[in-house]
Amino acid sequence: MSPQREWFEKDYYAILGVPKDASPKDIKKAYRKVAGESHPDKNPGNVVAEEKFKAASAAYDVVGDATKRAEYDEVRSMGPVGRNGGGGPGGFRFNVGDNGGSGDLGDIFGSMFGGNRGGTGRGRNRGGSSAGVGPQRGADIEAHLSVAFEDAIAGMETSLFLTSDAQCSGCSGSGAQPGTAPKVCQNCSGRGVVDDNQGFFAMSSPCGSCQGNGVIIEHKCATCRGTGVEKRPRDVKARIPAGVKDGQTIRLKGRGAPGRNGGVTGDLLVRLKVLPDARFGRNGDDLTVTVPISFDQAALGGDIDVPTMRSGPVKLRIKPGTQSGSRHRVKDKGIERSTKSGSIRGHLIVTVDVTVPMELNDAQRAAVEAFAAATMASGEEAS
Repeated sequence: MSPQREWFEKDYYAILGVPKDASPKDIKKAYRKVAGESHPDKNPGNVVAEEKFKAASAAYDVVGDATKRAEYDEVRSMGPVGRNGGGGPGGFRFNVGDNGGSGDLGDIFGSMFGGNRGGTGRGRNRGGSSAGVGPQRGADIEAHLSVAFEDAIAGMETSLFLTSDAQCSGCSGSGAQPGTAPKVCQNCSGRGVVDDNQGFFAMSSPCGSCQGNGVIIEHKCATCRGTGVEKRPRDVKARIPAGVKDGQTIRLKGRGAPGRNGGVTGDLLVRLKVLPDARFGRNGDDLTVTVPISFDQAALGGDIDVPTMRSGPVKLRIKPGTQSGSRHRVKDKGIERSTKSGSIRGHLIVTVDVTVPMELNDAQRAAVEAFAAATMASGEEAS
Protein backbone atom coordinates (compact mmCIF):
# COMPACT_ATOMS: atom_id res chain seq x y z
CA MET A 1 0.00 0.00 0.00
CA SER A 2 1.20 3.51 -0.82
CA PRO A 3 0.83 5.94 2.10
CA GLN A 4 -1.21 9.11 1.81
CA ARG A 5 0.27 12.52 2.58
CA GLU A 6 -1.84 12.60 5.75
CA TRP A 7 0.44 9.91 7.16
CA PHE A 8 3.22 12.48 7.40
CA GLU A 9 1.00 15.15 8.94
CA LYS A 10 -1.48 13.43 11.26
CA ASP A 11 -0.91 11.53 14.46
CA TYR A 12 -3.47 8.74 14.26
CA TYR A 13 -2.69 7.57 17.78
CA ALA A 14 -3.48 11.01 19.16
CA ILE A 15 -6.73 11.12 17.19
CA LEU A 16 -7.82 7.86 18.84
CA GLY A 17 -6.42 8.92 22.21
CA VAL A 18 -4.05 5.97 22.62
CA PRO A 19 -0.25 5.75 23.02
CA LYS A 20 1.92 4.64 20.12
CA ASP A 21 2.57 1.26 21.71
CA ALA A 22 -1.09 0.52 22.34
CA SER A 23 -2.22 -3.05 21.72
CA PRO A 24 -4.58 -3.86 18.83
CA LYS A 25 -7.31 -4.54 21.39
CA ASP A 26 -6.90 -1.10 23.01
CA ILE A 27 -6.86 0.61 19.59
CA LYS A 28 -10.10 -1.10 18.59
CA LYS A 29 -11.70 -0.18 21.91
CA ALA A 30 -10.65 3.48 21.58
CA TYR A 31 -11.95 3.67 18.01
CA ARG A 32 -15.36 2.31 19.00
CA LYS A 33 -15.58 4.88 21.78
CA VAL A 34 -14.66 7.88 19.58
CA ALA A 35 -16.79 6.67 16.67
CA GLY A 36 -19.75 6.02 18.91
CA GLU A 37 -19.57 9.47 20.49
CA SER A 38 -19.14 11.34 17.18
CA HIS A 39 -21.34 9.25 14.90
CA PRO A 40 -23.47 11.46 12.58
CA ASP A 41 -26.64 9.61 13.64
CA LYS A 42 -26.08 10.77 17.21
CA ASN A 43 -25.02 14.27 16.13
CA PRO A 44 -27.22 15.35 13.22
CA GLY A 45 -26.02 18.59 11.62
CA ASN A 46 -22.90 18.74 13.82
CA VAL A 47 -20.05 19.36 11.36
CA VAL A 48 -17.36 19.13 14.07
CA ALA A 49 -18.61 15.71 15.22
CA GLU A 50 -18.81 14.51 11.62
CA GLU A 51 -15.18 15.49 10.96
CA LYS A 52 -14.10 13.82 14.20
CA PHE A 53 -15.87 10.64 13.11
CA LYS A 54 -14.17 10.70 9.71
CA ALA A 55 -10.76 11.30 11.30
CA ALA A 56 -11.25 8.39 13.71
CA SER A 57 -12.32 6.11 10.86
CA ALA A 58 -9.28 7.09 8.79
CA ALA A 59 -6.99 6.58 11.79
CA TYR A 60 -8.41 3.15 12.60
CA ASP A 61 -8.19 2.10 8.95
CA VAL A 62 -4.40 2.50 9.22
CA VAL A 63 -3.35 1.67 12.78
CA GLY A 64 -6.07 -0.96 13.11
CA ASP A 65 -4.39 -2.96 10.34
CA ALA A 66 -1.07 -4.60 11.27
CA THR A 67 0.58 -4.13 7.87
CA LYS A 68 -0.53 -0.54 7.39
CA ARG A 69 0.40 0.29 10.97
CA ALA A 70 3.97 -0.96 10.47
CA GLU A 71 4.38 1.22 7.36
CA TYR A 72 2.83 4.21 9.12
CA ASP A 73 5.14 3.82 12.11
CA GLU A 74 8.16 3.63 9.80
CA VAL A 75 7.20 6.87 8.08
CA ARG A 76 6.53 8.66 11.34
CA SER A 77 9.77 7.43 12.91
CA MET A 78 11.85 9.44 10.41
CA GLY A 79 10.73 12.60 12.15
CA PRO A 80 13.00 15.61 11.48
CA VAL A 81 15.14 13.65 9.03
CA GLY A 82 12.37 13.79 6.49
CA ARG A 83 10.23 16.66 7.71
CA ASN A 84 12.58 19.60 7.97
CA GLY A 85 14.73 19.10 4.91
CA GLY A 86 13.97 22.44 3.36
CA GLY A 87 10.72 21.60 1.63
CA GLY A 88 8.62 23.95 3.70
CA PRO A 89 6.67 23.29 6.91
CA GLY A 90 5.94 19.61 7.23
CA GLY A 91 7.65 18.96 3.90
CA PHE A 92 10.13 16.33 2.72
CA ARG A 93 13.30 16.53 0.69
CA PHE A 94 14.22 13.82 -1.81
CA ASN A 95 17.64 13.57 -3.41
CA VAL A 96 16.86 12.10 -6.81
CA GLY A 97 19.02 9.10 -7.66
CA ASP A 98 20.93 9.11 -4.37
CA ASN A 99 20.38 6.12 -2.15
CA GLY A 100 23.73 6.15 -0.44
CA GLY A 101 22.79 8.25 2.58
CA SER A 102 22.03 7.19 6.10
CA GLY A 103 18.90 5.10 6.39
CA ASP A 104 18.63 4.46 2.62
CA LEU A 105 15.78 6.95 2.23
CA GLY A 106 15.80 6.36 -1.52
CA ASP A 107 14.92 2.72 -0.89
CA ILE A 108 12.20 3.54 1.61
CA PHE A 109 10.45 6.20 -0.43
CA GLY A 110 10.97 4.31 -3.68
CA SER A 111 9.06 1.33 -2.33
CA MET A 112 6.36 3.49 -0.73
CA PHE A 113 5.54 5.49 -3.80
CA GLY A 114 5.81 2.71 -6.34
CA GLY A 115 9.17 3.75 -7.73
CA ASN A 116 10.99 0.53 -6.93
CA ARG A 117 8.56 -2.31 -6.47
CA GLY A 118 10.92 -4.99 -7.64
CA GLY A 119 13.49 -4.75 -4.83
CA THR A 120 15.45 -2.56 -2.52
CA GLY A 121 17.45 -0.74 -5.17
CA ARG A 122 20.78 -1.80 -3.64
CA GLY A 123 22.17 -3.19 -6.89
CA ARG A 124 23.57 0.14 -8.01
CA ASN A 125 27.26 0.84 -8.17
CA ARG A 126 28.23 1.75 -4.63
CA GLY A 127 31.40 3.33 -5.95
CA GLY A 128 29.67 6.68 -6.28
CA SER A 129 26.36 8.46 -6.40
CA SER A 130 24.23 7.51 -9.38
CA ALA A 131 23.49 11.19 -9.98
CA GLY A 132 27.17 11.99 -10.33
CA VAL A 133 27.30 14.00 -7.10
CA GLY A 134 30.20 13.55 -4.69
CA PRO A 135 33.13 11.15 -4.83
CA GLN A 136 32.78 8.24 -7.23
CA ARG A 137 34.76 5.03 -7.01
CA GLY A 138 36.82 4.18 -10.05
CA ALA A 139 35.81 1.27 -12.25
CA ASP A 140 37.32 -2.19 -11.92
CA ILE A 141 39.59 -3.25 -14.79
CA GLU A 142 39.88 -6.82 -16.00
CA ALA A 143 43.09 -8.38 -17.33
CA HIS A 144 44.01 -11.91 -18.40
CA LEU A 145 47.24 -13.70 -17.54
CA SER A 146 48.56 -17.10 -18.64
CA VAL A 147 50.65 -18.84 -15.98
CA ALA A 148 52.85 -21.91 -16.27
CA PHE A 149 51.66 -24.85 -14.16
CA GLU A 150 54.80 -24.82 -12.02
CA ASP A 151 54.50 -21.06 -11.37
CA ALA A 152 50.86 -21.47 -10.37
CA ILE A 153 51.85 -24.09 -7.81
CA ALA A 154 54.87 -22.24 -6.40
CA GLY A 155 53.57 -18.65 -6.73
CA MET A 156 55.33 -15.87 -8.57
CA GLU A 157 55.79 -12.15 -9.08
CA THR A 158 55.21 -10.76 -12.53
CA SER A 159 54.39 -7.58 -14.45
CA LEU A 160 51.17 -6.89 -16.29
CA PHE A 161 51.42 -4.57 -19.27
CA LEU A 162 48.09 -2.96 -20.08
CA THR A 163 46.58 0.19 -21.50
CA SER A 164 43.78 1.60 -19.37
CA ASP A 165 42.34 4.72 -17.78
CA ALA A 166 44.75 6.42 -15.40
CA GLN A 167 44.96 9.76 -13.61
CA CYS A 168 45.83 12.44 -16.13
CA SER A 169 49.53 13.21 -16.08
CA GLY A 170 48.93 16.75 -17.30
CA CYS A 171 46.58 17.98 -14.58
CA SER A 172 46.99 15.32 -11.86
CA GLY A 173 43.32 14.46 -12.20
CA SER A 174 41.82 17.93 -11.65
CA GLY A 175 40.70 18.29 -15.26
CA ALA A 176 41.87 21.92 -15.33
CA GLN A 177 44.67 23.33 -17.44
CA PRO A 178 47.95 23.48 -15.45
CA GLY A 179 48.13 26.80 -13.63
CA THR A 180 44.36 27.03 -13.26
CA ALA A 181 41.84 25.38 -10.98
CA PRO A 182 38.17 24.38 -11.16
CA LYS A 183 35.73 26.95 -9.78
CA VAL A 184 32.84 26.30 -7.45
CA CYS A 185 29.56 26.20 -9.38
CA GLN A 186 27.52 29.32 -8.58
CA ASN A 187 24.25 27.69 -9.56
CA CYS A 188 24.40 25.02 -6.86
CA SER A 189 27.04 26.57 -4.58
CA GLY A 190 29.21 23.51 -5.02
CA ARG A 191 26.57 21.05 -3.80
CA GLY A 192 26.14 19.38 -7.18
CA VAL A 193 22.36 19.37 -6.79
CA VAL A 194 19.60 21.95 -7.04
CA ASP A 195 16.25 21.95 -5.21
CA ASP A 196 12.87 22.24 -6.84
CA ASN A 197 10.26 23.11 -4.21
CA GLN A 198 6.87 21.65 -5.09
CA GLY A 199 4.77 22.58 -2.13
CA PHE A 200 4.73 19.60 0.17
CA PHE A 201 7.83 18.05 -1.39
CA ALA A 202 11.26 19.43 -2.28
CA MET A 203 12.90 17.44 -5.07
CA SER A 204 16.67 17.53 -5.50
CA SER A 205 18.24 16.81 -8.88
CA PRO A 206 21.76 17.05 -10.37
CA CYS A 207 22.80 20.58 -11.22
CA GLY A 208 22.61 21.22 -14.96
CA SER A 209 25.37 23.82 -14.92
CA CYS A 210 28.09 21.54 -13.52
CA GLN A 211 26.49 18.15 -14.33
CA GLY A 212 26.46 17.31 -10.65
CA ASN A 213 30.19 17.82 -10.11
CA GLY A 214 29.87 20.93 -7.93
CA VAL A 215 32.63 22.67 -9.89
CA ILE A 216 33.03 24.16 -13.35
CA ILE A 217 36.24 23.88 -15.34
CA GLU A 218 36.67 27.03 -17.43
CA HIS A 219 40.07 26.11 -18.86
CA LYS A 220 40.16 22.39 -19.55
CA CYS A 221 43.33 20.36 -19.58
CA ALA A 222 44.48 19.74 -23.15
CA THR A 223 45.57 16.21 -22.33
CA CYS A 224 42.35 14.84 -20.84
CA ARG A 225 39.90 17.54 -22.07
CA GLY A 226 38.62 18.15 -18.57
CA THR A 227 37.91 14.55 -17.57
CA GLY A 228 40.94 14.18 -15.30
CA VAL A 229 41.58 10.79 -16.88
CA GLU A 230 43.69 9.62 -19.79
CA LYS A 231 44.44 6.27 -21.40
CA ARG A 232 48.04 5.25 -21.19
CA PRO A 233 50.16 2.09 -20.96
CA ARG A 234 50.90 0.87 -17.47
CA ASP A 235 53.26 -1.65 -15.95
CA VAL A 236 51.52 -3.19 -12.95
CA LYS A 237 53.49 -5.40 -10.58
CA ALA A 238 51.47 -8.38 -9.41
CA ARG A 239 52.13 -11.18 -6.96
CA ILE A 240 50.42 -14.46 -7.78
CA PRO A 241 50.01 -16.50 -4.59
CA ALA A 242 51.02 -20.16 -4.48
CA GLY A 243 48.40 -22.74 -5.35
CA VAL A 244 46.16 -20.67 -7.65
CA LYS A 245 43.78 -22.58 -9.92
CA ASP A 246 42.88 -22.31 -13.57
CA GLY A 247 40.07 -19.76 -14.00
CA GLN A 248 40.70 -18.12 -10.62
CA THR A 249 40.53 -14.32 -10.32
CA ILE A 250 43.07 -12.34 -8.32
CA ARG A 251 41.93 -8.91 -7.08
CA LEU A 252 44.60 -6.21 -6.88
CA LYS A 253 43.25 -3.42 -4.71
CA GLY A 254 43.59 0.13 -6.01
CA ARG A 255 45.11 -0.87 -9.36
CA GLY A 256 42.04 -0.16 -11.47
CA ALA A 257 40.62 3.03 -12.98
CA PRO A 258 40.97 6.29 -11.02
CA GLY A 259 38.01 7.64 -9.07
CA ARG A 260 36.16 10.87 -9.82
CA ASN A 261 35.68 13.85 -7.54
CA GLY A 262 38.11 12.48 -5.00
CA GLY A 263 36.75 8.93 -5.11
CA VAL A 264 38.96 5.91 -4.49
CA THR A 265 40.63 4.01 -7.31
CA GLY A 266 38.99 0.81 -8.53
CA ASP A 267 40.57 -2.64 -8.50
CA LEU A 268 42.38 -4.72 -11.12
CA LEU A 269 40.86 -8.17 -11.61
CA VAL A 270 43.38 -10.64 -13.02
CA ARG A 271 41.78 -13.76 -14.50
CA LEU A 272 44.25 -16.64 -14.62
CA LYS A 273 44.73 -19.35 -17.20
CA VAL A 274 47.00 -22.10 -15.86
CA LEU A 275 48.79 -23.92 -18.67
CA PRO A 276 48.92 -27.73 -18.51
CA ASP A 277 52.13 -29.54 -17.49
CA ALA A 278 53.67 -32.47 -19.35
CA ARG A 279 54.14 -34.58 -16.21
CA PHE A 280 51.97 -33.33 -13.37
CA GLY A 281 48.25 -32.86 -12.95
CA ARG A 282 46.11 -31.51 -10.16
CA ASN A 283 43.18 -32.73 -8.09
CA GLY A 284 42.24 -30.12 -5.51
CA ASP A 285 45.33 -29.59 -3.37
CA ASP A 286 46.90 -32.87 -4.50
CA LEU A 287 49.36 -33.22 -7.34
CA THR A 288 49.11 -36.27 -9.61
CA VAL A 289 51.82 -38.05 -11.59
CA THR A 290 52.12 -41.34 -13.49
CA VAL A 291 55.34 -43.34 -13.05
CA PRO A 292 56.28 -46.30 -15.30
CA ILE A 293 57.70 -49.43 -13.59
CA SER A 294 58.96 -52.70 -14.97
CA PHE A 295 57.29 -56.07 -14.61
CA ASP A 296 59.88 -57.33 -12.20
CA GLN A 297 59.47 -54.22 -9.99
CA ALA A 298 55.73 -54.75 -9.90
CA ALA A 299 56.14 -58.48 -9.18
CA LEU A 300 58.95 -58.32 -6.64
CA GLY A 301 58.27 -54.89 -5.10
CA GLY A 302 60.97 -52.44 -4.03
CA ASP A 303 61.83 -48.77 -4.07
CA ILE A 304 61.13 -46.61 -7.14
CA ASP A 305 62.06 -42.99 -7.87
CA VAL A 306 59.14 -40.56 -8.01
CA PRO A 307 59.53 -36.97 -9.32
CA THR A 308 58.15 -34.07 -7.26
CA MET A 309 57.35 -30.54 -8.31
CA ARG A 310 59.91 -28.66 -6.23
CA SER A 311 62.20 -30.81 -4.08
CA GLY A 312 63.64 -33.37 -6.51
CA PRO A 313 62.80 -37.10 -6.71
CA VAL A 314 61.80 -39.11 -3.64
CA LYS A 315 61.75 -42.85 -2.96
CA LEU A 316 58.43 -44.69 -2.93
CA ARG A 317 58.30 -48.28 -1.72
CA ILE A 318 55.82 -50.49 -3.55
CA LYS A 319 54.66 -53.90 -2.39
CA PRO A 320 55.25 -57.16 -4.28
CA GLY A 321 52.43 -57.84 -6.69
CA THR A 322 51.64 -54.18 -7.33
CA GLN A 323 49.08 -53.87 -10.14
CA SER A 324 49.29 -51.50 -13.08
CA GLY A 325 47.06 -48.46 -12.51
CA SER A 326 47.23 -48.68 -8.72
CA ARG A 327 47.58 -45.39 -6.83
CA HIS A 328 50.01 -44.57 -4.03
CA ARG A 329 50.34 -41.49 -1.82
CA VAL A 330 53.48 -39.52 -1.03
CA LYS A 331 52.54 -37.38 1.97
CA ASP A 332 52.92 -33.56 1.94
CA LYS A 333 54.44 -33.40 -1.55
CA GLY A 334 51.43 -31.76 -3.13
CA ILE A 335 50.31 -28.14 -3.30
CA GLU A 336 51.08 -25.82 -0.40
CA ARG A 337 49.00 -22.68 -0.05
CA SER A 338 48.12 -20.19 2.67
CA THR A 339 44.61 -19.61 4.01
CA LYS A 340 43.17 -17.45 6.76
CA SER A 341 43.25 -20.42 9.13
CA GLY A 342 46.82 -21.41 8.26
CA SER A 343 48.84 -23.30 5.69
CA ILE A 344 47.38 -26.21 3.70
CA ARG A 345 49.59 -28.86 2.13
CA GLY A 346 48.32 -31.53 -0.23
CA HIS A 347 49.85 -34.86 -1.22
CA LEU A 348 51.41 -36.37 -4.32
CA ILE A 349 49.26 -39.15 -5.79
CA VAL A 350 51.35 -41.59 -7.82
CA THR A 351 49.80 -43.91 -10.38
CA VAL A 352 52.08 -46.77 -11.43
CA ASP A 353 52.06 -48.01 -15.00
CA VAL A 354 53.58 -51.46 -15.55
CA THR A 355 55.36 -51.40 -18.89
CA VAL A 356 55.72 -54.38 -21.21
CA PRO A 357 58.87 -54.36 -23.37
CA MET A 358 58.33 -54.24 -27.11
CA GLU A 359 61.27 -56.56 -27.79
CA LEU A 360 63.15 -59.19 -25.73
CA ASN A 361 66.73 -60.32 -26.03
CA ASP A 362 67.65 -63.98 -25.66
CA ALA A 363 68.28 -63.80 -21.93
CA GLN A 364 65.03 -61.97 -21.29
CA ARG A 365 63.05 -64.38 -23.46
CA ALA A 366 64.56 -67.34 -21.65
CA ALA A 367 63.70 -65.80 -18.30
CA VAL A 368 60.11 -65.12 -19.32
CA GLU A 369 59.69 -68.64 -20.70
CA ALA A 370 61.09 -70.06 -17.48
CA PHE A 371 58.63 -67.91 -15.52
CA ALA A 372 55.76 -69.10 -17.67
CA ALA A 373 56.79 -72.73 -17.22
CA ALA A 374 57.10 -72.30 -13.46
CA THR A 375 53.67 -70.62 -13.32
CA MET A 376 52.12 -73.48 -15.29
CA ALA A 377 53.77 -76.09 -13.12
CA SER A 378 52.59 -74.48 -9.93
CA GLY A 379 49.11 -74.35 -11.38
CA GLU A 380 49.17 -78.07 -12.21
CA GLU A 381 50.42 -78.93 -8.70
CA ALA A 382 47.66 -76.85 -7.17
CA SER A 383 45.03 -78.65 -9.20
